[in-house]
Amino acid sequence: MIEDAPSGTDTQQPGAPPVRRLNSPLVLTLTLLLAVLAQSPIRGFLGTPAMQSWMTVFVAVTVQALPFLALGVLLSAAIAVFVPASFFARALPRRPALAVPVAGVAGAVLPGCECASVPVAGALVRRGVTPAAALAFLLSAPAINPVVLTATAVAFPGRPEMVLARFAASLLVACAMGWLWQRLGRTDWLRPPAHGAHEGATKGEAFWGAVRHDIMHAGGFLVLGAMAAATLKAAVPAGWLGTAAGIPLVSVLALAVLAVLLSICSEADAFVAASLTQFSPTAKLVFLVVGPMIDLKLFAMQAGTFGRGFALRFAPATFALAITGAVLTGAVLL
Repeated sequence: MIEDAPSGTDTQQPGAPPVRRLNSPLVLTLTLLLAVLAQSPIRGFLGTPAMQSWMTVFVAVTVQALPFLALGVLLSAAIAVFVPASFFARALPRRPALAVPVAGVAGAVLPGCECASVPVAGALVRRGVTPAAALAFLLSAPAINPVVLTATAVAFPGRPEMVLARFAASLLVACAMGWLWQRLGRTDWLRPPAHGAHEGATKGEAFWGAVRHDIMHAGGFLVLGAMAAATLKAAVPAGWLGTAAGIPLVSVLALAVLAVLLSICSEADAFVAASLTQFSPTAKLVFLVVGPMIDLKLFAMQAGTFGRGFALRFAPATFALAITGAVLTGAVLL
């Protein structure tokens, strides 16, 4: 009786010619060879004015944002690993109505990108913090922490009102969402989060694991965001952008949707917003408020941590309230 060969074993018959398989070194060699053969067309393409403009914007946005991104990832990993969730439970008032603004303000002194705020909020809920306060912290921490506000000041030099408007609008929306959840939220909408991804590891392993995870995710989204900003500047006709930017409602909705789709880390989004020069300050503020609170990666993380039913209710409400809060704040401060 002939037995089937185990999956993954080489079933090549003796004497048959060897089978050539692609591997990483071979793919890299072929890619480099093609690049050498096509260097003249590539050089010509890169030398076009449109491509030079694209590369200028892409490099400028990336280089400006990288230091803040790295600092934010390091600080958020340190807080997630070395600051116990019980600290927040002890520091917050017992009354939910008071715990919400305190948790919102706590985001201003605890740096962390949105990638870190979701698991931290999950740990708070798991250890007994009222969900309304944990959700307020989840929304405020990525938007109003010192690293993000400093990056915003650098991206908008001579415009301190933009920093103030971002702080005020983001804190307002975070607290409003916390109070809204306290008023209308139901226990069965919020699935208790499972244990943290790094529980059981040493603190050093958890710290570097969080750093590697966040830098890969945030760095990738930063590159995508910089590419999108460069493409908007170089490829989209200025007349189209001018038309969209000239209609207040369209410009606000366009940048709100763009913030959701780009999913840029909050330490870097101000540089992308500053590059969208055709749009009004209020539209840029909407981009800065919406992005750290709800985007594609945040929706996926919230669904994975708290359940899909929670995310399907929480995300649309956050999106609408973030736009409203940013527009109202922009009308007053900008």
